[in-house]
Amino acid sequence: MANAADTSTGVREFPARSVGGGLALLLGLAGAVAGAALIAVGTTAVGAAAQVSLILPGILLIPFSVLAMSGLNMVAPGEARVVQLFGRYRGTVRTDGLRWVNPLTSRTKISTRVRNHETAVLKVNDAYGNPIELAAVVVWRVEDTARASFEVEDFTEFVETQTEAAVRHIAIEYPYDAHEEGGLSLRGDAEEITEKLALELQARVEAAGVRIIESRFTHLAYAPEIASAMLQRQQAGAVVAARKQIVEGAVGMVELALNRLTEEDIVDLDPERKAAMVSNLMVVLCGDRAAQPVVNTGTLYQ
Repeated sequence: MANAADTSTGVREFPARSVGGGLALLLGLAGAVAGAALIAVGTTAVGAAAQVSLILPGILLIPFSVLAMSGLNMVAPGEARVVQLFGRYRGTVRTDGLRWVNPLTSRTKISTRVRNHETAVLKVNDAYGNPIELAAVVVWRVEDTARASFEVEDFTEFVETQTEAAVRHIAIEYPYDAHEEGGLSLRGDAEEITEKLALELQARVEAAGVRIIESRFTHLAYAPEIASAMLQRQQAGAVVAARKQIVEGAVGMVELALNRLTEEDIVDLDPERKAAMVSNLMVVLCGDRAAQPVVNTGTLYQ
């Protein structure tokens, strides 16, 4: 981004000098009508001198009025006109309606409406080297019309190219799924990652006078060649996590049962019987199938 700043021309948007076009339109039409009237009267005047004194001003007045009216511009809401005079930037007209500027200037229309750009599905390697597919949508608008016109060749193409570059860079920086506890991942921390994407993209398109309003991932998946293997890994991780939670709950329930038996003085168990009870409870609580009860009709030790 430092290189972009070094090559900047330093042009910044400022308001162009313009006036309401209604009065300018009336004056231009009046001048054209007056010129035609002078020519008509001059053709009927007596004497060559009188004819020249009427026809010549009429001939000059008509093109001058047409030239003056060529400075009229219709500016719609959400549009702007970048004004140049002999190649020099003279400001931007953002006021909507009929406006009049110097007729010798050139006016380039630029849309300042909000736009969407959705990237194609990109195939890149994440931080772990796994091939993934992702796509993003970016909402943006032109903030500085002068920079959009003079800092880059085509600001629309520039935004599209920088968006793809930013998406690829973010994908390389982070893994699809984080293996370490607390690590950021594209799938698990989508909100934080998209915020980082927006910040990086804003820095990239700053030279074009563009403001990034929002950016979101619209597609995120492993590449087809490793999708099945990664799905099995995710399923295995989910099974391990579920088993861990089950074991933690079962240990708590066994501990609670032993404490209640001791506090209520229901039965006095020696260490061997406690171990057997813990083993039985853990089997019942952690087993995949329902336990089959066995009724003991003898003593506690039979």
